Amino acid sequence: MQISEKQIELVNNRIQALEKAGSFYGKKLKDAGITEIHSADEFEKLPFSEKSDLRDAYPLGLMTAPEDEIVRIHSSSGTTGTPVIIPYTAKDVDDWAIMFKRCYETAGITNMDRIQITPGYGLWTAGIGFQNGAEKLGAMVIPMGPGNTDKQLQMMQDMKSTVLCSTSSYALLLAEEIEKRGIKDKIHLKKGVIGSERWSDKMRERIHNELGIELFDIYGLTEIYGPGIGINCPGETAMHYWDDFLYLEIIDPVTGKNVPDGEIGEIVITTLVKEGAPLIRYRTHDLSRIVPGKCKCGRCYPRIDVIMGRTDDMMKIKGVNVFPSQIEEVIGSFEEISSEYQIRISHLDGKDTMRIYVEASGDYDWASLSKRLAEKVKSRIGFTPIVKIVEIGVLPRSMKKTARVIDERYD
Repeated sequence: MQISEKQIELVNNRIQALEKAGSFYGKKLKDAGITEIHSADEFEKLPFSEKSDLRDAYPLGLMTAPEDEIVRIHSSSGTTGTPVIIPYTAKDVDDWAIMFKRCYETAGITNMDRIQITPGYGLWTAGIGFQNGAEKLGAMVIPMGPGNTDKQLQMMQDMKSTVLCSTSSYALLLAEEIEKRGIKDKIHLKKGVIGSERWSDKMRERIHNELGIELFDIYGLTEIYGPGIGINCPGETAMHYWDDFLYLEIIDPVTGKNVPDGEIGEIVITTLVKEGAPLIRYRTHDLSRIVPGKCKCGRCYPRIDVIMGRTDDMMKIKGVNVFPSQIEEVIGSFEEISSEYQIRISHLDGKDTMRIYVEASGDYDWASLSKRLAEKVKSRIGFTPIVKIVEIGVLPRSMKKTARVIDERYD
């Protein structure tokens, strides 16, 4: 999808603001002698911005609006390295709420719904993002935040929550607890708005079946407002994104060149109206593709496919590049195996070893099952892993994001 004249005009407004503020990107543009652009070709020659640039700008080097207009900061959820601080103006906060309200409306959620929010609040954008959008919609918010599963389930029953907002990991944990406690008939959930981590089709199917709810995949990242910049519509997996606020490109992660619509590549996002910390051509490292054509729902907003992984998810084992999504696809082809898995990579006796832990019930021949899974993984990635099968519920569950790959080679 090529950038429109209106979007170019908005980008030029942001370029002027960045140069005036003397931010890292404004300096990049000034050094390159760029004060405005006039075409899609010129836009595609603008330099990328990267997370490392944002870290280098710590603490407030991204601030582009005057300080007296900044009403809030958020920070990325990463646990390593210098944090990224994103300043927001009142308009940014309101724009984000408008986008999130659209997400809820796309999912068929109304002001008569009761929305239980389980992601974290504070510096993280998740909890407050879900809340701002719900309040803009006029729905009743139950702002639980993370953890305390007993309290979550109690409130879910007593408040008759109809919408669950959570990570996929926590949605699965809640589904398993509801089943274990035999309280499904006391739960009134109809929809789940799930974000923050990529989840497999198998996991989606389990949550859908166990909770009996319609599920929606919400997209976003702290650097670009937070969750709420895109969501799928009912019956579809592709996500609409709000092109009056954002311009999305899909690039080849190696060459940096735009790929044709429909081809998989890295999502690059430009914020068109953000004031506090506008970003131009920000490399997200998320992998997806533009879904061409108009959606059958009739909405005019463009679409991207589900997030298929990240360019930095890649594991190099025995000289082979392996992505977790490849292992997920193989696991998904075995009906006997549950959705949960863990990959552990070790270096023993001079060579790399990959162990895959999966869950299955005791009704199957585990020795035969692990052998078949190992063979199928080998046919996909080129070498044989060690497969360990454990009882359902043994692998760790998380209230946030589940760590599925543990690389012990560098411990």
